[in-house]
Amino acid sequence: MPSRRRSRERALQVLFNWDNRKGDIWRAADDFYETLHSEEDDPSRLERDEFMEELVLGATRRGEEIDKLIVNHSSNWRIERMPSVDRNVLRLATFEMLEAKLPIPVIIDEALELVRRFSGDESVSFVNGVLDAIRRELFADAERGKNAV
Repeated sequence: MPSRRRSRERALQVLFNWDNRKGDIWRAADDFYETLHSEEDDPSRLERDEFMEELVLGATRRGEEIDKLIVNHSSNWRIERMPSVDRNVLRLATFEMLEAKLPIPVIIDEALELVRRFSGDESVSFVNGVLDAIRRELFADAERGKNAV
């Protein structure tokens, strides 16, 4: 089983492929798995990456909701005009925030690492700003509760 960071990298690669081809998400995942193995490998022994699949399916299943959050918090940027890597990192991180299985700072840090690795330094501040704005919207009530104490 790969690390969660590696699973996020894989999920980004699958979403990037899916986003650019506009095809079926499972086809994009299968294409990714095929690239991991040579022709000599036995496909029946292929180890699935469950966390990667959870991220990919969740980000696509909740795609409209996620894209709306991204657009609402990325002033002057239409989602289709964003670099594909940045757009899909935002989708993954937003999905993880909606699921709230990890602390939000961890989710944002992991997203920024993906952007540093697969996009560019200029994208880091953009992605950070969008994710921070989404975080503030999603957890505004919790923030108000902390400040009232």
